[in-house]
Amino acid sequence: MAKKADTAALTFGVGQSVVYPAHGVGKITSVEKQTVAGMELEVYVVAFDQDKMILRVPTNRAEASGMRALAGSKLVDDALKTLGGKARIKRTMWSRRAQEYEAKINSGDLISIAEVVRDLHRGDDQPEQSYSERQLYESALDRMARELAAVENIDKAVAMEKLAKSLAKKKVAA
Repeated sequence: MAKKADTAALTFGVGQSVVYPAHGVGKITSVEKQTVAGMELEVYVVAFDQDKMILRVPTNRAEASGMRALAGSKLVDDALKTLGGKARIKRTMWSRRAQEYEAKINSGDLISIAEVVRDLHRGDDQPEQSYSERQLYESALDRMARELAAVENIDKAVAMEKLAKSLAKKKVAA
């Protein structure tokens, strides 16, 4: 069968959890052949349960689009250490920083997402965040928690607790 020969060259397998930069953690449900504009394309079908969304990514463009396998435990540990670090907030206008934070979140890079969470995290003794700050913070925290949950095969709520503990360490160190 020709399908088996094609599948052997694929980077990702059916049932594998992957990270797509703009959407976070999803699971490859199948590999399909589709005809688009008269061309035969092989695509990964990626399901994002949290967003109730299905994404079709051409197999030959998956890596170029930034799709990657879940982070390894070393990278997760590094990201958790990043959360405990000192916030680095640039003295530029909020709109510029917001764009940079959004770009980091959508990069799909776990360390960059951890930097956004660290920089936007507010302790109980700190002033309230603006609405847009809170939105970016929650988006980054959610993205990070979903990947942590998938990597460690734990519930998202447990992953959120683990992230909260790492952020709490930051407060003590600061």
